[in-house]
Amino acid sequence: MANEYSCDVKNCKLDRTQKLLKEAGIRPTSVRRDVFAYLLHRGLPLSHQEIINRMGHYDRVTLYRTLNTLTGAGLVHAVQGLEGVWRFCAHDPEHRGCPGNHPHFLCLSCGRMICLPDQKLPYVEVPADIEVKGKQLLVYGRCASCVRSSRSQSPNETRI
Repeated sequence: MANEYSCDVKNCKLDRTQKLLKEAGIRPTSVRRDVFAYLLHRGLPLSHQEIINRMGHYDRVTLYRTLNTLTGAGLVHAVQGLEGVWRFCAHDPEHRGCPGNHPHFLCLSCGRMICLPDQKLPYVEVPADIEVKGKQLLVYGRCASCVRSSRSQSPNETRI
């Protein structure tokens, strides 16, 4: 079945995606290749629902399992938004993208999440007998597009 975003996948170079999956020790099934290629192409954290909306021909359970497999292999990292929704972002070792270990910004108006890769997460000292599984920092507010949109909708608003 042809994907709705087939031109995007072509740009992601499925051969390269397959190679990265194999190097991570993951069997490169078609769903894993497609989802990983799509996340690499988008370059920002996407929720399960955003992915299913774009790639509707995969069932929800298959997509959850695929995202968990990619996350477990270190090819994708997950960041949780304020509403409890997890978003997933792919790692391409040869490109900048979203390598993790940085904060994310969540727009409270449109729900878009973006990476802030130029900033690092703070180091947190924990007792020696504790095993840390992850950390995240989420900055939230309104993105530039939503701020501009709200200003254009209320041009008579007086700013102090």
